[in-house]
Amino acid sequence: MMSVPRLVRIIVVALRYRLDELVLSGIDHPLAVRLLWLVRLGSRPKMPRGLRLRLALESLGPIFVKFGQVLSTRRDLIPPDIADELTLLQDRVAPFPSDQAAAIIEAALGAPTSKLFAQFAQDPVASASIAQVHFAVLHDGRHVAVKVLRPGMLEVIDKDLSLMRVLAGLIERLAPDGRRLKPREVVGEFDKHLHDELDLLREASNCSQLRRNFSSDGPRPNLLWVPEVMWDYCATNVFTMERMYGIPVSQIDRLRELGVDIPKLAQTGVEIFFTQVFDDGFFHADMHPGNIYVSDRPETLGRYIALDFGIVGSLSEFDKNYLAQNFLAFFQRDYRRVARLHIESGWVPPTTREEELEGAVRAVCEPYFDRPLAEISLGQVLLRLFQTSRRFNVEIQPQLVLLQKTLLNVEGLGRQLDPQLDLWKTAKPYLERWMHERVGLKGIKQKLLQESTQWSQWLPELPRLLYAMLTRPDVSTAVLSELQRSRKAREQGNRLLVALTGVAALALGVALWALIR
Repeated sequence: MMSVPRLVRIIVVALRYRLDELVLSGIDHPLAVRLLWLVRLGSRPKMPRGLRLRLALESLGPIFVKFGQVLSTRRDLIPPDIADELTLLQDRVAPFPSDQAAAIIEAALGAPTSKLFAQFAQDPVASASIAQVHFAVLHDGRHVAVKVLRPGMLEVIDKDLSLMRVLAGLIERLAPDGRRLKPREVVGEFDKHLHDELDLLREASNCSQLRRNFSSDGPRPNLLWVPEVMWDYCATNVFTMERMYGIPVSQIDRLRELGVDIPKLAQTGVEIFFTQVFDDGFFHADMHPGNIYVSDRPETLGRYIALDFGIVGSLSEFDKNYLAQNFLAFFQRDYRRVARLHIESGWVPPTTREEELEGAVRAVCEPYFDRPLAEISLGQVLLRLFQTSRRFNVEIQPQLVLLQKTLLNVEGLGRQLDPQLDLWKTAKPYLERWMHERVGLKGIKQKLLQESTQWSQWLPELPRLLYAMLTRPDVSTAVLSELQRSRKAREQGNRLLVALTGVAALALGVALWALIR
């Protein structure tokens, strides 16, 4: 249900930051043009439109900040200048009282914090729009971090979302690009993201899965350190995990002072990303510097630490194969292959001319390939490709948009660590090895092993099934005869219906003639 005071507050903020001018300038309607002329009789906005929108969202509170963060990932839908500005949105939220946090923990876990923990820090160490974090110590001596959901979040979110749906409906009806921008779908996607983040058990399960993928006894034990989930201390609004010790990856000078190999750290970050995407098909989709730390402990110095698992992405085998082949085609400048992959995937209409799509892809990629490899942005190439694909009615898949946003984060982080990082050179051998393992003899062997458990169930039944099929009576002749009889009966019925219709029409004509006379 919409809140009138909240609606008034939104209108006031929109007028303060001249969002009326921003909205009206995007509507191709005579009434909108006249209103825009009246609006611009005053002073023109002095700040860029992206900055005005960002400041307005920050003024409206944490839910709108979160919406701006999600909207910044949809670079296939919004102009680049607005998307770049929205990526600067940060959660600057005051913490809620510690006694409230303790009460939430007690209600969720069934005991006061004094009994649950040997120590519990009253002051939160971090506070964001959805939750805040307190450090604690379990009775067995393990140090943990307790994430507590903000009270009353669901009610606040539902009220603001109802307003956003109304606004999205207006944009879709009034803006010339409204249908293509799919504002209601964007709000629906935001709704899903928010409600997923409100369930901290879901976040805990994401954390557990990622930890298992990078377990110490697995094939890549030293790539990424993921905290252990303390399941006995978790609920839908409380998430307790192992406390991690490290330095934000953005603090490069501190890392260098500790002796961390910065160029190697940048390459390892790229390897972690591609490992999650292509080996696991399950990736941390919020890899900005605030969620990525580097261990400063002597025994694990330089090891990446992942935090905040509210947003993750999943890819099917089809998605992984499609992406790997696209990336390799880019590396080899095989634009015809890129166009063919788009058509074969069904993401462009089957009537699309392959050579026309190839030319569009070439126009996107060639300007980048003429630069030194270290200056090429793989994320920007993918972004330009998404933007170009609009004219071919490409349906951008949500999981690929999330992947593209994560790739931009990873690439930006890598270049921040090492400005000379060559993402293409780092990624190409990995992708070639991945394709060889999936398509070559090793891949065939792996698939046979995966399917062997299913085969073992029905292979013993194969002789009986073959015998039953071979000894089954041939009824094809009888079926054919029955179909022919049905067709003849239908044809006779049709002829009779035509005759009756003719007689009825004749009788009706005679009756009308008699009445007229």
